[in-house]
Amino acid sequence: MQILVLGAAAGGGFPQWNCNCSNCHGVRNGTLMAQSRTQSSIAISTDGERWLLCNASPDIRAQIANNPELHPKRQFRDTGIAGVLLVDAQIDHSTGLLSLREGCPLDVWCTPNVHQDLSTGFPLFPMLTHWQGGLRWQPIPVDESQHEARFKIEPCPGLTFTAIALDSNAPPYSPRRGSPTPGDNIGLLIEDESSGASLFYAPGLGQLTESVRAWMQRADCVLVDGTLWHNDELQRSGVGQATGTDMGHLALKGENGLLSELDRLPEATRRILIHINNTNPILDESSPERAVLDKRGIEVAYDGMKFTL
Repeated sequence: MQILVLGAAAGGGFPQWNCNCSNCHGVRNGTLMAQSRTQSSIAISTDGERWLLCNASPDIRAQIANNPELHPKRQFRDTGIAGVLLVDAQIDHSTGLLSLREGCPLDVWCTPNVHQDLSTGFPLFPMLTHWQGGLRWQPIPVDESQHEARFKIEPCPGLTFTAIALDSNAPPYSPRRGSPTPGDNIGLLIEDESSGASLFYAPGLGQLTESVRAWMQRADCVLVDGTLWHNDELQRSGVGQATGTDMGHLALKGENGLLSELDRLPEATRRILIHINNTNPILDESSPERAVLDKRGIEVAYDGMKFTL
């Protein structure tokens, strides 16, 4: 299983276009030891030719341009993208579908909740029917009665996917905003039948249940939500009032923060943070917070990061 990080930042990217916080200001003027990042998305492949996008960010065109694996190679109109899987219906994970309209019809795997939000509040599915058949919904059946679902995806032979309902939040245009139900957000356990290796991917984690902890424990690599260092980070940075809890993201720092959860994983587990908000001090490679991660052996994803399991 090959994993390619297309984008590692949270919504808005880094630097965020309208933000002048210390991080964004520093990376623009070159005084911060940090890399720019586009909005969160990864691609998965078993053959290096056909790639499944896990989320389609607003930055997808630049991400395709920066990754030759996704370029057209075999005919005049072509792509390495063989389908898209959405873990939620958030703007920063789904808007890129609009930029992929020339490649329709396009298979999109998502839960019924996500399909509903992207057919009503943010109606991408109806809109794109005007482009060569639009988006072909491939259901992931995670609902009230079934919090987990195992399935296969044809472009990724040899991989088994398990969708795991997560406790996070629905997007602002969803009728379930503030009271999410199973299927609004999922994590993925992706298992390679050949190597036996597995990846747990969850760019949005509101809190951890015992079930989710168990899935993380069995993975060889966890690629998980590193949005915020502090729950009140936006307030501390002077750029907003929403907390991590409000947004559906578990902060890294704190007695019950994600760092302490990552410390409980087996020593051999590779631990990588993704979906990093522009205010997070871990983006500064010389910061005390980054040193804490380095000491614990926790990596921070960056655009263009590649690894194999």
